[in-house]
Amino acid sequence: MSGPKDKLAASLYGLGWATVKKLPEPAAVRLGRTIADTAWRRRGAGVLRLERNLARVVPDATPERLAELSRAGMRSYLRYWMESFRLPSWSRERIASGVEMRDEDVRLLTDTLAAGRGVVLALPHMGNWDLAGAWVTTHLGIPFTTVAERLKPETLYDRFVAYREGLGMEVLPHDGGSAFGALARRLRKGGLVCLVADRDLSASGVEVDFFGERARMPAGPALLAQQTGALLLPATLWFDDTPVMKARLHPPVEVPAGGTRPERSAVMTQRLADAFASGIAEHPEDWHMLQRLWPADLDDRRGEGEST
Repeated sequence: MSGPKDKLAASLYGLGWATVKKLPEPAAVRLGRTIADTAWRRRGAGVLRLERNLARVVPDATPERLAELSRAGMRSYLRYWMESFRLPSWSRERIASGVEMRDEDVRLLTDTLAAGRGVVLALPHMGNWDLAGAWVTTHLGIPFTTVAERLKPETLYDRFVAYREGLGMEVLPHDGGSAFGALARRLRKGGLVCLVADRDLSASGVEVDFFGERARMPAGPALLAQQTGALLLPATLWFDDTPVMKARLHPPVEVPAGGTRPERSAVMTQRLADAFASGIAEHPEDWHMLQRLWPADLDDRRGEGEST
């Protein structure tokens, strides 16, 4: 059953989708910055966690620099939400002009798919992954499949699924093996699968070195590439001072020639983590990690009240 907190969250998201998309874009930008700055000044659980995560990314940062980064990070995070609330009302032209990717990266993606080989596109919580997905489906004309975690209440999950399906994505529930099997079938048919893949605190997560400390990331992207022969491509996203979001594809992560499946998965997931780290280090303010990521933090509650 859903509690009052879950129902309140659902109501707030519903209010955002109903009202923010009707605002003129400059007003939505101002609203997002106002909310971000207010949350940053209140120094709540998300802001504190964001700063602790950024301290790993920029280990030599002074407290003043970390504060600057967390403020920019909250503005980036609210930009994601303001844009996402408005995306269903954007024209194809607005979506097309909202993302910039190098021509060689576009060719790598489109040529691989045109040759009949599936692609697993793996990315961290950076920039606006919903906008990137809408750009792929509407501007490049490439359908893709992704997964979504079950949210509480169920109405909130249904709203997120309907929202993403409205942007042209196929969304599968994250229900373990059944989702993996469906993704594998899409890839064997030469399709595109997109997965946010920088956090997995479950026992099935693969251990990686991430900014000099052990972390866990999902095995799914590496396992899918091994099982289906799909190309595994890391991607990172970031904002600049314009309305345009930048997108970059990193070099493909190849399947090692030798080793067991778990050993190959460990090598591939580490290479994914390295690609993510390079993009995050270049644009730390656009990494929206307001949750615990490193296992060392799991027992570090400090009154945050954050679930794991």
